[in-house]
Amino acid sequence: MGTVGQPDSFEAFVGAVTPRLRRSANLLTGDTALAEDLVQTALMKVFMRWGRSGGWASPAAYAQRILYTTFYAWSGRRWNVEVSTGHLPEHAGPDELTDSDTGRVHTALMSLPRRQRAVLVARFFDDLSVEQTADLLGTSPSNVKSHTARGLAKLRLALPSSESLKEDR
Repeated sequence: MGTVGQPDSFEAFVGAVTPRLRRSANLLTGDTALAEDLVQTALMKVFMRWGRSGGWASPAAYAQRILYTTFYAWSGRRWNVEVSTGHLPEHAGPDELTDSDTGRVHTALMSLPRRQRAVLVARFFDDLSVEQTADLLGTSPSNVKSHTARGLAKLRLALPSSESLKEDR
């Protein structure tokens, strides 16, 4: 394996960070294909700066920051590259995740505004502190706290109580 700035070390880096970035991107976008696009775009941006990576404290943290900032930049992005057809060639089967607790949480998470969703994913999935999340998202800790409080309040309203979830089983 070469030094940090060499292509073979970038390949090893991509292999190591992609699963985590993909999970975060799936939670942020709610769409597997869009999440894959987000990860690929973020990794391309990291690659373009890889020669300077020797000065980075953590290339993985840098890639995570690029993922989140790219997600923010895509907020108004239109997806006009797909061509619609008169009929759908296939029909998906029933989604087993939809009726599960995980599916309900995911659906509620996707209903949140992008910033609240990003803060909650960073705080509770990526397990970052308020300060780390503020640094990652380029905002103040008080902003992170308010987005966390508002996002959690909306999730509580959107989700049934844990008691009713137990009764459903």
